[in-house]
Amino acid sequence: MTAAAARQKLLALANSDKAAFHAKYFKTGPGEYAEGDRFLGVTVPQTRRIVREFRALPLPEVKTLLRSTWHEERLLALLILVAQFATANDKTQDKIYRLYLASTRHINNWDLVDCSAPKIVGAYLFDKPREPLYELARSANLWERRIAIIATAQFIRENDFRDTLKIARLLLHDREDLIHKAVGWMLREAGQRDNDTLEAFLQNHYRSMPRTMLRYAIERFPERKRQAYLRGTM
Repeated sequence: MTAAAARQKLLALANSDKAAFHAKYFKTGPGEYAEGDRFLGVTVPQTRRIVREFRALPLPEVKTLLRSTWHEERLLALLILVAQFATANDKTQDKIYRLYLASTRHINNWDLVDCSAPKIVGAYLFDKPREPLYELARSANLWERRIAIIATAQFIRENDFRDTLKIARLLLHDREDLIHKAVGWMLREAGQRDNDTLEAFLQNHYRSMPRTMLRYAIERFPERKRQAYLRGTM
């Protein structure tokens, strides 16, 4: 079981039309957030089927895929790591977590972050000190900052909102729209479980939040209340 064998499975499914669509959808053009990324044109369901076959791929081989120039190979690696982490012992989970954090420059699009950060970083840190999240949140790297806030989805599932709110404050004036969306999304998810917590946060910050962040956070509010927040009249 090797990275080369997994790569051949992906190559057999390559589709140039889908690759062109994905390149545009994931913003790979000059000056865009994923400039230069390369796609084979393999769909996520197809990739997940390959995960089932290569779930036991040794970590050094997963690392090879994770450093690929092809987006789908990196996605495959991350999905394998997620699958392995879920059933691994503490020692192997530690190895997966450390491999993940050592590879953040390759986890360089929102889909790669969102499919993996909660189930690896969030799951690993759930019962441990969470300072690594704050180091990521202060990073100059867009994707590390997104990892920091998206990882807290794992905590939200357990009704623990503290780090979501603290990291949201750190990222409140981030320059990147992808961070605004991520923070707003996590605030909304926290609000689904505890609306009072969300509204307390909003009362302190909604007038200064980026518009996109606010829209995401209040997306599921009743229309009248949502409009009041958008107008700044709550």
